[in-house]
Amino acid sequence: MTTPLTLTSGHRPDGTPVLKAVGEIDMSNTDAFAAALGTMPDRVVVDLTDVEYLDSAGLSVLFAQAHRLELVAGALLVPVLTFSGLADLTVVHGPDPDLPDAPIG
Repeated sequence: MTTPLTLTSGHRPDGTPVLKAVGEIDMSNTDAFAAALGTMPDRVVVDLTDVEYLDSAGLSVLFAQAHRLELVAGALLVPVLTFSGLADLTVVHGPDPDLPDAPIG
């Protein structure tokens, strides 16, 4: 059974591209996650603040794209991103006040 994941794209007020993920990122939907990242420009903010679960398959997608990502994560995921070593490869920080509260799209 596919795990629910919603992906929406938009921009910060300064024009920076953003991909917002909501739900769970796991092996059942990493193809969609990777495809969505593939449609984004070279540098992109990935908003993971509403991601409730991220498994190793989801981490693999982020590692493969780390050179062009800035990650925004909530308290649940920051330790995962740090412990995995992803925070050593890209910027990882807490919720961003420049990201809209409503879904972007």
